Amino acid sequence: MKIKKGDEVVVISGKYKGVKGKVLEARPTESRVVVEGVNRRKWHIKPTQEQPGRIEDREAPIHVSNVALFDSKTKKPSRIGYKVEGDKKVRVSKKSGTQI
Repeated sequence: MKIKKGDEVVVISGKYKGVKGKVLEARPTESRVVVEGVNRRKWHIKPTQEQPGRIEDREAPIHVSNVALFDSKTKKPSRIGYKVEGDKKVRVSKKSGTQI
């Protein structure tokens, strides 16, 4: 999976198309990411002896194919490629060619 935690992404399809946000969590085994401010849902938390039950409003994961990395140089969504520089493999924006 080419999207990592902390990346600035743009949603490219679905209800939240065009929304920009930061990746809060990446789940590579499920091919899903949690993006800040996108796909907000109600989570019902069961009461325990220490605290009462509550309803939280937080982000649910979306599929990684529905997001693209935001390229700060071109101000547009971009795909990601890899380039070997020396002995390190780095991520590169396909639109501008800049290192991420």
